[in-house]
Amino acid sequence: MGAGYPAEQRRVSSSCLESRQYLKAEPVVAVARPADELYLKTRPALLSTHSRIDAASVSSSSTKMAAASISVSKAAVTAQLAPSSHVSKASSLKTLPLSAGQASGFGVSGFFSNKNELRSTVSAVKSFTPRQGGVFKIVALAQKAEYIWMDGQEGQKGIRFNEMRSKTKVLQRPIRAGSLDFPQWSFDGSSTGQAEGKFSDCILNPVFTCPDPIRGENHVLVLCEVLNPDSTPHETNTRRKIQDILSPDVLAEETLFGFEQEYTMFNKACKVYGWPEGGFPHPQGPFYCGVGLEAVYGRPLVEAHMDACIKAGLKISGINAEVMPGQWEFQIGPAGPLEVGDHVMLARWLLHRLGEDFGITCTFEPKPMEGDWNGAGAHTNYSTKTMREEGGIKAIHAAIEKLSKKHAEHISQYGLGNERRLTGKHETANINTFKSGVADRGASIRIPLGVSLEGKGYLEDRRPAANVDPYVVSRMLIQTTLKN
Repeated sequence: MGAGYPAEQRRVSSSCLESRQYLKAEPVVAVARPADELYLKTRPALLSTHSRIDAASVSSSSTKMAAASISVSKAAVTAQLAPSSHVSKASSLKTLPLSAGQASGFGVSGFFSNKNELRSTVSAVKSFTPRQGGVFKIVALAQKAEYIWMDGQEGQKGIRFNEMRSKTKVLQRPIRAGSLDFPQWSFDGSSTGQAEGKFSDCILNPVFTCPDPIRGENHVLVLCEVLNPDSTPHETNTRRKIQDILSPDVLAEETLFGFEQEYTMFNKACKVYGWPEGGFPHPQGPFYCGVGLEAVYGRPLVEAHMDACIKAGLKISGINAEVMPGQWEFQIGPAGPLEVGDHVMLARWLLHRLGEDFGITCTFEPKPMEGDWNGAGAHTNYSTKTMREEGGIKAIHAAIEKLSKKHAEHISQYGLGNERRLTGKHETANINTFKSGVADRGASIRIPLGVSLEGKGYLEDRRPAANVDPYVVSRMLIQTTLKN
């Protein structure tokens, strides 16, 4: 098989090829080249499981070129394997029956996130012998890997811009999504505010990969941390700082985090999406978790973003319209400190990227509209193993006591411009006051009612702004509650 394909494959009989998920109901194109390489291209989409591919016929123009027609029951997939010079005219090729020996040479492979789940469809042939002889080696088409990183300037460039950066590397030998075997890459740090022009190269080091839900096929998203040329962590590399505090005693507590990421939509004129031109919508009240044309704005983008996160395998756990019209929230988690940060950052990138297609700018500005309008936060749910066990409420109260003594330190790291949001109004506590309570959305730290009644669970830190660095929040909560 081509590089990067998983070892596990499903061998099949002479009459069929069987895949288990993710096949596309539009043509698949493959090319058999004189260089004895058979290229197969598929476009993934979710169909019913246990789709069946029947090997039907084969055409050959030489001992080193071959063509075949493969179809799936219920017309799920049609594929044409043809000489490169005839790909656009594959339907006109003459065909000959496949022999049993030839058909049995076909196999099916895919990208898996675990042993049983096919993550991205790449139906491929393990080996194929044409009627006239000769063996064709199977390789995948070139793979697009989108390298994504943060420039560390969230909130510093105004509402229109964000801290996400990305560029595409084309790999001739595909690598499985989920693998960290993707090569390092460099970028011009002087153009992102991360280096000076006289010594501008910074290094992108892959730390998390997943299927690309926008491009589909076998393409991938590659989240990277930024390194200096000497391979030390760049000053904007907040992810590495979490790793530095994950000592055995911290790992034993199995910390979990859940992020409630709020954001606000703006149109191309930099007006809140859906708001009337030159005016304001109805006062806050009907919009939180609203339904209907007058209550919610921008749902198509929200749904597309949720679907993309699911297809990418991110731990998105929900969405809802927020209190201010044009404002939404998605939730990521529960997950460990590194994983939740990785998933939040990729979910942010997907939101910005899809916004391009919808003509919408999504901002994490903490207070996008002055006046009697809610700001945007990133409420963070946090628990340890001790908190989740029987009697864990004691550990929750102990953690809150520790957090109260480090309030100013946390506030200084919880997002640029957060002082305009934390006013003591609009479901916030005053930035200068630490307050905790049960079911109190005006508190700095809230204990959910269900947690209080059950006597165990988690706490909610309501102080982080929407533009906060999730790696920083996780690190500070661990540092304050478990290391001090």
